[in-house]
Amino acid sequence: MKIAIDAVHAAARPHVFMSLTKDGNSAIFRTCGNEDTHVILRGGLRPNYDAESVNIAVEEIIASGLTPKVMIDFSHANSRKEPFRQIQVCQDVAGQVARGERRIIGSMIESHLVAGRQDLSHTTGLAYGRSITDACIGWDDTVPMLHELAAAAANRRRCCLRGSLTVG
Repeated sequence: MKIAIDAVHAAARPHVFMSLTKDGNSAIFRTCGNEDTHVILRGGLRPNYDAESVNIAVEEIIASGLTPKVMIDFSHANSRKEPFRQIQVCQDVAGQVARGERRIIGSMIESHLVAGRQDLSHTTGLAYGRSITDACIGWDDTVPMLHELAAAAANRRRCCLRGSLTVG
């Protein structure tokens, strides 16, 4: 978490650096910083998408002086690199959001048109719509997840408008 929090602090501040233009000329560049930053929970030694993990992450974010904003990656270590576990991760996160969790600001799904992955080979043809990088869930599994997340967000808005939730 410390590395992610340090990166958020760095991205939020202005920077001045020397680099090359598109034409290859050296130049000094200035950035304004980006205050619209967030931490992504991808898992590590164990998954970190559950409510307890979100609370732990948020406590560290607040302690560092930042506004708590967390995005949950359904893939990678959170799914133990098993693409279809993303569906379970989604169900848990959608439940948190539906109950009013406002510190979760987004999610990431490792998805492609066709489930699985394939190796890039010069000797065999590639299957259209299948990833050549990480294994993914297919579009047929992605659509219900998107609907579930949308319904959870709509419920969070309804609950918060009524003032009945204090989570986040």
